[in-house]
Amino acid sequence: MHETDPNLQVYSSPEVTAHYRNLQYLSAAEQLLFGRYIKRGAAILDLGVGGGRTTPYLSELASRYVGADYAEAMVLSCRSKFPDLCFVVTDAADLSRFDDHVFDVVVMAFNGLDYLLPDSSRRRALAEIRRVLKPGGAFIFSSHNPRAILQRPSWNPKRIEQMARRIAGERGPFFLLTKRILTVARVGVAFGQAIALSVVRSFQRSTKRAFWSGEGWMVDSAHGGLVTHYAVPGRVTGELTDSGFDLRDIVGDDYPRTSRPSWTGWYYYACVTNSESEPNACA
Repeated sequence: MHETDPNLQVYSSPEVTAHYRNLQYLSAAEQLLFGRYIKRGAAILDLGVGGGRTTPYLSELASRYVGADYAEAMVLSCRSKFPDLCFVVTDAADLSRFDDHVFDVVVMAFNGLDYLLPDSSRRRALAEIRRVLKPGGAFIFSSHNPRAILQRPSWNPKRIEQMARRIAGERGPFFLLTKRILTVARVGVAFGQAIALSVVRSFQRSTKRAFWSGEGWMVDSAHGGLVTHYAVPGRVTGELTDSGFDLRDIVGDDYPRTSRPSWTGWYYYACVTNSESEPNACA
């Protein structure tokens, strides 16, 4: 199945591997949920580890850290970048290399769950994640929102200030004037770009079943195109319940801004294993 998985082929390419290797940050939503649900000394499985973006933070907290990805190129990159840590090639839908109830936390950042093909793999992954988690263990992941059609304008004030300094020097009236002019120009461009992208995205998504039903598959334009599962929070919550998890938190990727259904590109979810019930095998 992997040989014909178009997403795996994308993630195995040298260009995409290099892209993820160079990422070195946590989003504000990740910082919030990691701080809230991961205790120092936890055993952590970092699924879909990619180039190791989350590795420095999670491994520093963990008593046991394992990074896993189904793209061998990503795993090899992580091993060279973090030679003292453990990285394995494995599919999230088949965690048979791990015993039952051995991890306190499973993290699947950057929407990794959404790229598992087909739907049956996504369901198996949730069952496998629940199996390897200890009772009450936490699962933190993110998932795309199919109804995010509006793009917020954005710009970097620090870059504008740096450009003003290069043009006008460090300080003085000419610096302030230059900074204002550059800011107005950049804000205008940002709003124009946001409007254009919103129009395109609105047209593309409003013609898809996932937009209207709240769940389905679309092609994400990232890295030339990834077949991607999208679901609104209500659908994800139901899926988690059927898989034996209790949802605890939903945070938009635009945090600390207030999340909006038409603006928020994806949501982060934090849930824990439900020890009082078994997953619904018929789901």
